[in-house]
Amino acid sequence: MSPVVKFTLGRVGLFVAVAVVLLPVPLDLLVKLMIALIASFGLQFLVLRKWRLEMIEYMDRSVTQRRAAREKLRSALAGDDADKS
Repeated sequence: MSPVVKFTLGRVGLFVAVAVVLLPVPLDLLVKLMIALIASFGLQFLVLRKWRLEMIEYMDRSVTQRRAAREKLRSALAGDDADKS
């Protein structure tokens, strides 16, 4: 599974878990969901640290590969690639 998908599902799961814990609290549903959103945002830094770092590395590799491919294409279109052959 992609690290991005894994991290996103972890964030959603964390939000749902906090929302379920807040269900018995006598507050308006919207307030409970807002608290769950803020709490899950803060907790993800502690709970999902490993998955967040994996996602960052994955995205960094992806950006690096795309930049290299773009530069290769630009040099090929500019004719620099033909001079090397």
